[in-house]
Amino acid sequence: MATIDLAITPLRALNENLHALSNGTNDTEWDVLNPEGRHAVAVGLDAPVTVHVHGPVGYYCAGMNKQASVIVHGSAGPGTAENMMSGRVVVKGDASQYAGATGRGGLLVIEGNASSRCGISMKGIDILVRGNIGHMSAFMAQSGNLVVLGDAGDALGDSIYEARLFVRGTVKSLGADCIEKEMRPEHHALLADLLEKAGVTDVETRAFRRYGSARKLYNFDIDNADAY
Repeated sequence: MATIDLAITPLRALNENLHALSNGTNDTEWDVLNPEGRHAVAVGLDAPVTVHVHGPVGYYCAGMNKQASVIVHGSAGPGTAENMMSGRVVVKGDASQYAGATGRGGLLVIEGNASSRCGISMKGIDILVRGNIGHMSAFMAQSGNLVVLGDAGDALGDSIYEARLFVRGTVKSLGADCIEKEMRPEHHALLADLLEKAGVTDVETRAFRRYGSARKLYNFDIDNADAY
């Protein structure tokens, strides 16, 4: 296992070493010490490696991730796993605003709470939050799945497209064109798979409600002008 101490090694050197890895690398396990809230830790990875970051990180940790598994043993600042393509990102603490923004694939697990705009404009990513999420989460979410074991703030799913939202707790309010939908057998099966992938074994799918698009904003309608 390679160990990089950011109290000694510059962050740029860490990311350069990680970017140099290829699919056939033998250096598959990395420990990063003393991140101390630095921004852009382990961004742009494109190899099947596992990176453990021991401590809190700042902006855009694991942004643009592809193939890699990045585990943050602490809390994370804004934009965690932003534009993620594949792989797995786990935050053991809380995550700040717009976690998983514009993500196109992979799995983001937040074991604490997520702040506002979690999953904004998500495009295929799967996000699971064990705690609560803030306001305007899944705003303009196009595809993918957002699973929340706690509560959701105001305007959940505002202007949503075809992403699926599963919330176990209460929803303070729904955004424009977002409605509660029936949990059919295929949704229970999908949710069960997501919970298993995220390591959640003590929650049943029947405890969740599903939310999604009413599909009334796909085309302009003068009667809905106030909602645009």
